[in-house]
Amino acid sequence: MKVQQIYTGSNLRNFSYLIERDGAQNNKEFICIDPFDADQILSLLGQQKGVLTAIINTHEHWDHIQGNEKLVAATGAEIWAHENAKGKIPAINRFLSKADKVPLQDNCYLEVLDTPGHTFAHLCLLLIKDQRPQAVFSGDTFFNAGVGNCYSGDAEILYETIRRQFASLPDEVLVYPGHEYYTNNLQFTLHLEPSNKNAKDLLEKINCLASLKKGESYYINNMHSEREVNTFLRPTSPEILRNLNFPKSEKAVFLELRHLRNDW
Repeated sequence: MKVQQIYTGSNLRNFSYLIERDGAQNNKEFICIDPFDADQILSLLGQQKGVLTAIINTHEHWDHIQGNEKLVAATGAEIWAHENAKGKIPAINRFLSKADKVPLQDNCYLEVLDTPGHTFAHLCLLLIKDQRPQAVFSGDTFFNAGVGNCYSGDAEILYETIRRQFASLPDEVLVYPGHEYYTNNLQFTLHLEPSNKNAKDLLEKINCLASLKKGESYYINNMHSEREVNTFLRPTSPEILRNLNFPKSEKAVFLELRHLRNDW
């Protein structure tokens, strides 16, 4: 089972993903998550002599679905999305609900997470292998060193989603977000927690990487590191609390952080 993180080169710094799954008669089959550039995906499929069987949209925003139509026309793939996406994403073939499972290979599957907050039709996908979480495809709910905005959602609901479904993920779980926002997010962390050495070190590492080019993958973080550098997972940090004038609860910390990040 292979995961390909694909940088789209868009102004919004989108990632798309191809996930290989077992196919009939040993054919290579793939699922695409959030196709931005259909031609880019088709080129990769051609190089790997693979068949696209399904597209999963994490949510309805245009930059996560705009490759759907051309990919379906070229491959006949089905479109799968959150059950609340009816009427928001055209031509959905299958509506996904919390705890649905998408088989990939023996003892390996994607589990659907219902993750509202950024929008109310947002799902994430947890990659499970041998009964252990391995990675999360987090769309615009959770980013490296950050979380999604709530312009078309609700920050209080996003708080519950992060608290209940992301904060408890095992340390080794890899994070595959919908966008590459490392630099801004880490700078936001250091604005509120300037003594955070882990965030400083990671920002330095990111800045030393070669410029991200279309089609490439990037630095893949895990939840252990996220707990060290992601401000939204650090609601009890004394430095953050002091710089926010000591909000009264972890929820209040999260909401204030989300509000401040909107204008960062």
